[in-house]
Amino acid sequence: LLVLLLQCCLQLLLLPIHALACLGLWDSFYKRVFPYVMAKVAPVYNHKVYKQKQELFSSLRRFAGPSGQLRLLEIGTGTGTNFQFYPAGCRLTCTDPNPNFRMFLLRNLLQNQHLQLERLVVASGEDLHQVADGSMDVVVCTLVLCSVSSIRRVLQEVLRVLRQGGAFYFLEHVAADPCSWTYLWQQVCDPFWKYFGDGCCLSRDTQEELEKTNFSELNLRHFHVPPCWIPTSPHIIGYAVK
Repeated sequence: LLVLLLQCCLQLLLLPIHALACLGLWDSFYKRVFPYVMAKVAPVYNHKVYKQKQELFSSLRRFAGPSGQLRLLEIGTGTGTNFQFYPAGCRLTCTDPNPNFRMFLLRNLLQNQHLQLERLVVASGEDLHQVADGSMDVVVCTLVLCSVSSIRRVLQEVLRVLRQGGAFYFLEHVAADPCSWTYLWQQVCDPFWKYFGDGCCLSRDTQEELEKTNFSELNLRHFHVPPCWIPTSPHIIGYAVK
């Protein structure tokens, strides 16, 4: 009852945005604005999780192909906030469904000239048909599975484009412990969070979907991004091997 009451209060406050969304006007507007928002927010978030990202991506080299080069596909590249963590000479394919990120991505790429951009594809994670089967050594996905329409379809595409023995690296915010206050706030905010997070869902059990997927190995751990009371604080991080 408390959740429903708080949701009703939020609904009243956000009624104009809800009306714009129903008219189909909010999505087109926000997709133009969202890259500018992320260009400001991403460096702040990167600072908070710098050590976790550094540790996670330190093992990328071990999945390089026989030639020694690493073919890496990033799903939902956004502004390119992960570029600084990728190894030198990495052959990079970037995908994002929002073409308005392009300017920020290219700007970030200029600051990371140790990378080799091969392709920049406008595509959602659920449909990567422009990427060939088994053509990637590594697929990276950070803060993306929260906003896709189907985690299962994204992970199926990940398995398709990875070569045998390749790895899927992830870092995602997830549902909190159902007994916690954080989970209560996730439930309250979930119906409206998507308006400001480009479709983001606060209470997804991403770990369950990863465990259901046919990976040969799954390495995963939980951590919290401070402050711990915010709805996006609970995270999972790790990698899975095809």
